[in-house]
Amino acid sequence: MQIIKSIEDMNRACREASRPLGLVPTMGALHEGHLALVRKAHVENTTVVATIFVNPSQFGANEDLTLYPRDLDRDLNLLNDEGVDLVFTPTPEVIYPNRFNTWVDVGGIGEMLEGIHRPGHFRGVATVVAKLFNIVGPDRAYFGQKDGQQTLVIRQLVRDLNLGLEVVIVPTVREVDGLALSSRNAYLTPEQRRAAPVIYQSLCQAKEQWLNGERNAESLRQTVRVGLEQESMIEHIDYISLSDATTLSELETVEGQALLLVAVKLGTPRLIDNILLE
Repeated sequence: MQIIKSIEDMNRACREASRPLGLVPTMGALHEGHLALVRKAHVENTTVVATIFVNPSQFGANEDLTLYPRDLDRDLNLLNDEGVDLVFTPTPEVIYPNRFNTWVDVGGIGEMLEGIHRPGHFRGVATVVAKLFNIVGPDRAYFGQKDGQQTLVIRQLVRDLNLGLEVVIVPTVREVDGLALSSRNAYLTPEQRRAAPVIYQSLCQAKEQWLNGERNAESLRQTVRVGLEQESMIEHIDYISLSDATTLSELETVEGQALLLVAVKLGTPRLIDNILLE
């Protein structure tokens, strides 16, 4: 496994790599969800590239950039065990050099839900992902369904800018009790961790209603809300969205494929999850 820190060296290594090439962008603090992306990339590509970069531009002023979990040696060992070929580990100064001032704005799809609660978040995501795509030049890039809105932002980015690669979305990896794997789960206290599965349980209750024929979107949202409000450890519900799975437009009636998304505060951590109705 080759570890690369500079853009020039990464450009060169990726140009020389055997094709097809699959990219797995990460912010480190790797878990089984990230490794599932790596394994999927191995199945579909000759060369697998991972990036580890905690992107400062997607964190707000009051968010957890300085506290975000980092363990580069552990991450590199995990990627090496998975047979990753190249790992790009740039510093913020490499990605955002002096006088950097060009940003990617994806518009409306990045301004709702997470965009309301984390202003500028998706501008930071879209910009760094576009840069990584340009640096690596992958044939395919792999992302997890857990970040449901982000997957739509990246698909739009690739489509609108004609980036010429395939975006592959891998199903959410969960703990045995249903909690979606996330690096931020490390922030949970033991009591909060015991409470956290209610998020997925509430989504599943609504999906069960949908499978039984319920098509009224507000009724399904209310099912999720009732489930979440039964757990006293949840301090705040930021949103419960039932929207079109392509545009994120809120639905009144569920007729086609839909995406049910939630974000809650559970102590210090803010946890997101989603489930597809299809």
